[in-house]
Amino acid sequence: MSTTTDRGPTQDSSSYGAVLRAPHVARLLGGTLIGRLPTGMAPIAILLLVRAEHGPLALAGALGALYGLASALGQPLLGRLVDRHGQTRVLVAATATASTAFLLLPCTGPARHPVVAALTVLLAGLSTPPLEAGLRALWPVLLPDAGRQRSALSLDSSTQGLVFVAGPLLAAGFAAGAGATTALVATAALGLLGTGLVVTARPSRTWLPAESVEAMHWAGPLRVPGLRVLFAALIGTGVALGAVNVLALAAAERHHAGWLAGVMPAALSIGSMLGGLAYGRHAWPGAPARHLVAASIGFAAGWLPLLPDPAPAVAVLGTVLPGTFLAPLLTAAFLTVDRLAPEGESTEAFAWLIACIGIGQAAGTALASLADPAGPLLVATVPLAGAAFALWLLRRFNDLLSS
Repeated sequence: MSTTTDRGPTQDSSSYGAVLRAPHVARLLGGTLIGRLPTGMAPIAILLLVRAEHGPLALAGALGALYGLASALGQPLLGRLVDRHGQTRVLVAATATASTAFLLLPCTGPARHPVVAALTVLLAGLSTPPLEAGLRALWPVLLPDAGRQRSALSLDSSTQGLVFVAGPLLAAGFAAGAGATTALVATAALGLLGTGLVVTARPSRTWLPAESVEAMHWAGPLRVPGLRVLFAALIGTGVALGAVNVLALAAAERHHAGWLAGVMPAALSIGSMLGGLAYGRHAWPGAPARHLVAASIGFAAGWLPLLPDPAPAVAVLGTVLPGTFLAPLLTAAFLTVDRLAPEGESTEAFAWLIACIGIGQAAGTALASLADPAGPLLVATVPLAGAAFALWLLRRFNDLLSS
């Protein structure tokens, strides 16, 4: 379990400039972002490949959803392997497998052989390297000072949204310029490049699992009650995030403004970046769990202005509002996990957090698709349930979380 304290960042030592100038930080953060671009590119590239072969939209959507779900489910298993064997071997093997699957997918002929394509997509998703969880496990090594760690996590959480803004744009751009197959080749290449930058950096290369992992419990970090509650709460956050794309598409069709389908999710990411950067610049009183509750409530309440189905411009501005709470919510969640995770199991614990949000996203997309008129209500009320879980967590484990 982490021994970091709640000392807030100071202006001199914990500014974003100071954090980025620390040895290896910029390389590892940049490599993780590049290596995670396939997460944002693959669903679009898969959809475009199926449509290029004149396959049905339902098949394209199903394969894209399968990739997202498999990617989420594979993270805890790979995170456990990292905790047991170190980062290098696991990240290299996972990236090589995922990239190979991306390169093989066009050869399967998804429209003609959907089962073979589904198995290939499943392999690619399950092999998604746990770069994000691995980076979170490295922050205490890179930045022993608790204030710098908080700033680094805020910067980390804020910039991760770029994956889901740049990823789809890159996939669509490669497909438009050179075809859907090229988009998948680029997806594989960027995954290899990003992972290469990470695993060749000394902190990742020399990161070793704790000696205690040999006696790791079969349930891993899920045996900790506080983590189970926290992960369940964050599924609600994921549901809201997954419903946003459907909500944006439905609003675009109602208002005959096609640009809304892309701009609303981007506005959420922009709001997340702004909120995360603001959160990391200051020392906030109280334990991270208190910040988690406050951010969860703000994130849920931020969707309420969208309930009346406002005009397109207002909808875009309204989507920025919940986004400003998203990165602080994730930062506080990661800090809470850092406190609760058993010694030597931090990577798996972070991977479970990421997986639960991913599972929630898949569920949110499906639910919003089935209940389009209730979409705004869905994204507003489901995170409120998550906030209630987080509040229960705070009260149930107050002594531990305040220590």
